[in-house]
Amino acid sequence: MMNKVSSKFIFFFGSFAGILFGYDIGIIAGAEGHIKSDFSLSSLWIGIVVSSLMGGAIIGSILSGLLGDKFGRRKLILISSLIFFIGAIGSAVAPDETTLTVARIFLGIAVGTASSLVPAYMSEIAPAHMRGKLSGLNQLMIVIGMLLSYIVAFLFEPVTGSWRLMLGSAALFAIILFLGMLKLPESPRYLIKNGMSSKAREVLSALRTSTEEINAEIAEIEGVAEHEQSGIAQLFHSKFRMALIIGVGMATFQQIQGANSIVYYATSIARNVGLSPQLAAGFTVIVGVIFVLTTILFLQFVDRFNRRTILTVGSAGMALSFFTPALLGGFGVEAGVLNWVTLIALCSFILCYAFSWAPLTWIIVGEIFPLSVRGIGGGISSAFNWTGSLAVGLIFPILADRFSFGVIFSAFGFICVLGLLFVRFVVIETKGRTLEQIETEMALHSEQKQLKHRLQTEG
Repeated sequence: MMNKVSSKFIFFFGSFAGILFGYDIGIIAGAEGHIKSDFSLSSLWIGIVVSSLMGGAIIGSILSGLLGDKFGRRKLILISSLIFFIGAIGSAVAPDETTLTVARIFLGIAVGTASSLVPAYMSEIAPAHMRGKLSGLNQLMIVIGMLLSYIVAFLFEPVTGSWRLMLGSAALFAIILFLGMLKLPESPRYLIKNGMSSKAREVLSALRTSTEEINAEIAEIEGVAEHEQSGIAQLFHSKFRMALIIGVGMATFQQIQGANSIVYYATSIARNVGLSPQLAAGFTVIVGVIFVLTTILFLQFVDRFNRRTILTVGSAGMALSFFTPALLGGFGVEAGVLNWVTLIALCSFILCYAFSWAPLTWIIVGEIFPLSVRGIGGGISSAFNWTGSLAVGLIFPILADRFSFGVIFSAFGFICVLGLLFVRFVVIETKGRTLEQIETEMALHSEQKQLKHRLQTEG
């Protein structure tokens, strides 16, 4: 029998890995200045230290994608918490930049695993009518982790060598995640797929309100799972192509639109526009508060509005936030005024991003892939996500040395416009539909495209 735990406990710890994710990508914003000073690093080396986590995350995403469908979401999230603990302690005691880079690669493997599997796990345990809100808990945990990291960085900013405490404190969250996941059940869809329907019924009994709902969901899952084969080769089958394009496209655009340049280098950006080190660290706290409050607001509205509508509005606001300071700078606005406009525009970008692309990317990635390839599909999408993040983390400090913020922001604004077009012309609507309904619609869409192509070829 399944351990008797409440649905709230399951949803809370099912998404808790986001805390680790958010804390570690956020804490580097406060720590990188101290690390650069202590180790006398060049812009290239600080970029390597920051982006090494993303390199590890690519590895973790791919591994979790290959193994998640075989061994289950829960087991791999448990393992990732142990890897995260090792990486956090290793970062705290690193004697040089090389050791620190290796430790952050370990952290990245854990973060990549969690970022790949948690969206799939949450989407599979959540009921269809609340899937957006419950899956969005992962994003709320991420931004809470970021806010906690910003507060820790602000408090320790004046302390010499404080970056070791900043990075090492992440180990506490790894311990909490491990203990919480020990009591969580495996995904019911994974259980059914692997011939354990009775265990799946036990899990669903803690998550659904009626026997009729449980029976209907099990029948629907079994009906889809019975006719599907698993494996990475299946992901590239023509009927899954649309899902792969949407998953990879969403994950890539989420990273290359500029969010991580703010998340990773918020303190440096604030210093560069004239704030003192302590005030710059305080600015990152403001960024974190905006992230958390906007995500909480998002969770109240996500299941009331279409996913594509939210993404479209968010993309437009993000693009405008980047273009505004770039245009004002081009018109020669006084530097002091432009600095404040830049900080306000960055806060505006974070607000729009936190209400759209930040949470919805992982919700849609968790929804869009069929059961038979959900693990590997999410893993590949996550790998592309972290590849984009690695590129931004590595290149941004180099670009900041060579180009004005106006040039960099204009480029990010243009990418935001491309993301808007991707949403309008490629992404399908998933709100309010069961995962099996989405899967059926995607398969039908692919069949129609193949038929249309065959008719055009024969004609």
